[in-house]
Amino acid sequence: MPSGANEEFGAYLADLRRRAGKSQRRLAEILCDLSGCPTVTRHEISRYERGRRTPRFWLPYLAEALGASLGELERRANLAFGGHQPSYTDAQAEFFIHGFPEGDVPQLGGVTGRRIGSDVVADLLVRIHRLRLADDVLAGGDLIGPALRELDAAVAMYQAGGFSELVGRALLAAISELAQIAGWIASDAGLNQRAEEIYQLGISAAREAGDRTSAANLVGSLAYHQTNVGAPETGLELAVAALDEAGDDVPPRAKALFWDRVAWTYAKTGQASLAIRALGRASEALSRHAGEEDPSYLYWVDEGELRIMEARVHVELRRPLRAVPVLTEVLDQYDSTHAREIALYLSWLAVALADANEPEEAAHTARRVLELSADMPSERTTRRSQVVLARLHPFRNVREVRDLIDDYGRRA
Repeated sequence: MPSGANEEFGAYLADLRRRAGKSQRRLAEILCDLSGCPTVTRHEISRYERGRRTPRFWLPYLAEALGASLGELERRANLAFGGHQPSYTDAQAEFFIHGFPEGDVPQLGGVTGRRIGSDVVADLLVRIHRLRLADDVLAGGDLIGPALRELDAAVAMYQAGGFSELVGRALLAAISELAQIAGWIASDAGLNQRAEEIYQLGISAAREAGDRTSAANLVGSLAYHQTNVGAPETGLELAVAALDEAGDDVPPRAKALFWDRVAWTYAKTGQASLAIRALGRASEALSRHAGEEDPSYLYWVDEGELRIMEARVHVELRRPLRAVPVLTEVLDQYDSTHAREIALYLSWLAVALADANEPEEAAHTARRVLELSADMPSERTTRRSQVVLARLHPFRNVREVRDLIDDYGRRA
């Protein structure tokens, strides 16, 4: 609950807004215009005015929008909130302003009329990797705008022509990589049909470029998406097809990733022995990685990620005693800036604890999930929050669970 000082600052901010003759919705629109961050909403303004969140990052924009003294806003914020703890929204806004300003997207006009060279493709690859790194700390709803702008610009660049055959293949390969991360972001934003269309675009580009590893990665990404939106049988077919697409001559980390996805689809279709066997194949593949240079999109595939998938598979198979120690250990070491991943991994831990008949601890963990994901524009965390609440419902006579359901049960 917010303290009296928090509420006092919120009341001061609300009074400034009313004196300026602006609604919460209008103030949010002005903050979006001033900052270039398109994600501030009326609900966010309401949280500031109720003292539930510090608007530390937004103080300069609030001062300008409300005709207020920045110094006075900062003084009152310091009294109310003390040392600043960066919120998810702060990180999001910081990135939008400094990481992907809209005007920084490659424009078709910049290359039309001249021959596109390898330098343009190299710049595109840098931008794609920057988008991947942004996805590590931001949710799909934050990144969908920049991701789609990048993809549209890259496709338009290819359609305009004006490049050698070699550069054309490289550009297609880059588009396939961009489609993979853009499809992932669209899925996290809840744009399921758009995600599927983007993945299909990427698969076509990768195949035309002759990049089997990228094509297989996209097929596997589509498999994971289908599995998680309620079509696990289709997901299983695609996950197996991704292995066939890749063939034998594929980087070890890619093979490990593809087997991991197969394991997940087996778990989601209730095929326990095949899921465990696939996990073993993933571990075996990763063990063959000897430090060779892989495609940059495999940077995150390591032993830790395979252990997380192993734990998740055990949760899905209702084997909590195998999952709890791994998830607990991994979460203790996880970077706190990765809020979405932490919320997701905590959600599996909460389910595992419930399955292990530890409802009090499950409720405590679930509360952390729900608090972390409350303002996060991620369809994945929303779905997992619903799963967690549903799994805890049989324990509703336990005080901690009852309190949790009273506070958050509307999400179930």
